Amino acid sequence: MVSTSLWMETEILPEAGALKGDVRCDVAVVGSGIAGLSTAYELMKRGRSVVVIDRKGIASGMTARTSAHLAPLCDDLMSEFKKLRGADAAKLFYESQAAAVDRIEDIQAGENIACDFLRTNGYLFQDNGMPADIFDEELEAVREVGAPVHRLVGVPLKGCENRHVLQYPRQGKFHPLKYLAGLAAVCESGGVRFFANSPVEEVAEQDGAVTLRTSQGQVTASHAVIATNASIADRFQLHTKVAPYRTYVVAFDIERGELPDALYWDTEDPYHYVRLQTGPDDHDFVLVGGEDHKSGEANDADKRFARLESWARDLIPALGRITHRWSGQVLDTIDYAGFIGREPGSERIYLAMGDSGQGLTHGVMGAMLNTALILGEDHPWKPVYAPDRKPLAAARNFLRENMTILQNLAEYVAPGEIASLEELEPGEGAILRRGLEKIAAYKDKAGELHLHSASCTHIGCHLHWNSFESCWDCPCHGSIFAPNGQPINAPAVSALRPVKV
Repeated sequence: MVSTSLWMETEILPEAGALKGDVRCDVAVVGSGIAGLSTAYELMKRGRSVVVIDRKGIASGMTARTSAHLAPLCDDLMSEFKKLRGADAAKLFYESQAAAVDRIEDIQAGENIACDFLRTNGYLFQDNGMPADIFDEELEAVREVGAPVHRLVGVPLKGCENRHVLQYPRQGKFHPLKYLAGLAAVCESGGVRFFANSPVEEVAEQDGAVTLRTSQGQVTASHAVIATNASIADRFQLHTKVAPYRTYVVAFDIERGELPDALYWDTEDPYHYVRLQTGPDDHDFVLVGGEDHKSGEANDADKRFARLESWARDLIPALGRITHRWSGQVLDTIDYAGFIGREPGSERIYLAMGDSGQGLTHGVMGAMLNTALILGEDHPWKPVYAPDRKPLAAARNFLRENMTILQNLAEYVAPGEIASLEELEPGEGAILRRGLEKIAAYKDKAGELHLHSASCTHIGCHLHWNSFESCWDCPCHGSIFAPNGQPINAPAVSALRPVKV
């Protein structure tokens, strides 16, 4: 089964063409996921002219690969956030994330966007063997930030009837691409211009303006928002404070009524997450996710999907057939909040970077925050997400995550995965050593070879093949490349160097 999410059937502005020539606007937005489109919407509503530009189709990136939980509490636990950032920052974090869910609710109602939005309960439940005292600590932290929470026993999952549980009222869920389709339509009718299939190759700030250069044109703007999750403006500094993780999702068919409609998370590491999505007739979809690992550090998707299926069927015996399987990439920050605001050292470039596993709420609140800052307004959320903050308390996380870079670069002295190109089967990719060079080799279904340098064009890290998604992953900072060497995920903007053997 190929990687296809439940949301991907929804196309958004398929008629959007590539940028050709030069255009001008008040604000240029790079990236058309929920962060980019939400930013365009907020700015358009405040009377600014906006251009949205994306390297692929509109909203075809990681937002199309979410599980679409709208949960305003830190998914690394509010108690952990409070320990690292303090009580004041924890309260502001919760309030900002909750405001994002409120904003989605208001927009879909006010703009008449049919996107299956629903308020529902969320349940954090104890996994096997987890001590119960973590729930006491978390209950106190959640109450302290002002979020509604209840201590319960049991959730309606098999074998979990006596587990410790925290219930969070007024969580949310929706169909993310139906929402973005509606948002894009409103933006377009309000004058926002969209350019798809237009990779930005360079971002420059000079003479009181920002220029975004592509191969066929240029956008000149008073301000720019880099809403690509992993920044293409900052080269290295902020990337040392984030780490890319790949997560997996399976969708099952289920008869309506067999599982109470809610959001569910356990306390395993990595944790599992479960939600329902309305399906056809009297059936629904159950989305089950988890099995996360650092990007590029595993290539065993089938095993991870099998473990997810086993876990899910043990707890939800009524599950039917698998309908969809997909994976996505999240960018975890070392102190649990994204980097949102003005880029360090810049006057006119703003970032929306580091979704920390909560990309939907980060994207929407980031749009609200960046819009205010661009318009010269102060904002109480600014210090929580400031890109120039120095998270000294997260030094241990910083060192742990950045060990990946050292370990990765050491791979250049290791042998290749194959000794010759003849070992490659059609549809497979692997690393071949040729003298001192490592080659990313892929053989397509027709038997044609695609050979490129295995060095990521961001800072040179060693790439790994991802057989499930048929792409090259960079474990250091999350760049992803297609088999033809073209970058398909930030921070890389340049294609892999072709090589000949």
